[in-house]
Amino acid sequence: MKIPKEIMAYCPYCRKHTMHNVKLYSKKQERWLNIGRRRHERAIRGHVGSVEPKPHTKKLGKKQKVILTCTVCNKSVERVLGGGRTKKKLEIKR
Repeated sequence: MKIPKEIMAYCPYCRKHTMHNVKLYSKKQERWLNIGRRRHERAIRGHVGSVEPKPHTKKLGKKQKVILTCTVCNKSVERVLGGGRTKKKLEIKR
């Protein structure tokens, strides 16, 4: 699914429709000190039962997210494209 570099969208900060720059969303690396990682490290230390996650089936599609940055106020808003889950990868038109 191809999307343009700039789109007209509603900015909740400006409270009007303005031009927005489009950037693909990418998940950042997890922090080492977050509570889930610390809890997991504590559980696998020593003799305990199974704490690894159970294998699950692969999702058929993922939510395709983009980050819209307002050209007027430079605030960013996330938007899910394609109505929930799609199989098509997002691509920005050059």
